[in-house]
Amino acid sequence: MSHTVSIILVNHNAGLLLKSCVESILASESANEILVIDNASTDNSLDTLPSTDKLQIIRNPTNLGFSAACNIGIHASSGEYFLFLNPDCSLQVNTISILLDELKSDAQVGMVGGLLLNQDGSEQGGGRRAVPTPWRSFVRAFGLYRLSNRWPKLFYDFYLHKTPLPDHPVEVEAISGACMLVRSEAMDLIGLWDEHYFLHCEDLDLCMRFRQNGWKIVFVPSAKIVHALGVCSRSRPFFVEWHKHKGMIRFYRKFFIHQYPLGLMGLVIVGVWFRFGLVCMIHAGKLFKRKFGQQWRV
Repeated sequence: MSHTVSIILVNHNAGLLLKSCVESILASESANEILVIDNASTDNSLDTLPSTDKLQIIRNPTNLGFSAACNIGIHASSGEYFLFLNPDCSLQVNTISILLDELKSDAQVGMVGGLLLNQDGSEQGGGRRAVPTPWRSFVRAFGLYRLSNRWPKLFYDFYLHKTPLPDHPVEVEAISGACMLVRSEAMDLIGLWDEHYFLHCEDLDLCMRFRQNGWKIVFVPSAKIVHALGVCSRSRPFFVEWHKHKGMIRFYRKFFIHQYPLGLMGLVIVGVWFRFGLVCMIHAGKLFKRKFGQQWRV
């Protein structure tokens, strides 16, 4: 096996975005093996895919969630490296080769990610970030990050995309599961994706375990990916928010339960579900406005 990259896509009703994603992968000479793990899609996204020997489709009878589907892709792949890629991503021609070169440049680097871009070309949050500890999340939720200029260590903001973009690869605490190239060797040592997460926070979990086991995580700004963030989840906002907030609680309990007093962790959990309630109210208001707003204007 010679530096084979297995590209693992988890699909659930991504529509034509999946086709665009696969086509951008095929445009790269670094694409050796593409596995589409479909979580019981009901649209025609699989029917639009190009015919190629590099592509393998695995159809799950039900929606098993992101982590479980990624693990299915790992078991079915033959790569020395795994590229986990969201179907709403589009790669530049040299993105995979840039990421692969960086990963191979240092044996201690276990995971690399690129520059996630919005469709307007601006940098998207999540491509480079610090771990959102309970304290950092509290700082962000209540706007205390605005005090970071005076007390940067105390009121640190984990959204690094608001800081100047580096002109070279840099080590970070976490990258996004939307585009994540990892060594299969590292996955063998630390274990697979945690299937207790259904959607969201599983990438943070993986980053935490990589760093806990001595692997470096590197952000590569020259490797560019356009990410249509949220397009695939707009049709089921409450479902997505439920699993997002449930994932937050698992993440906090798993990694920080022994670092924070029990009472404080209880407040954190209450705060997460309070946030969930607020977000749901916002989504409900938007749905109500779309459904009845036009009638009122008439």
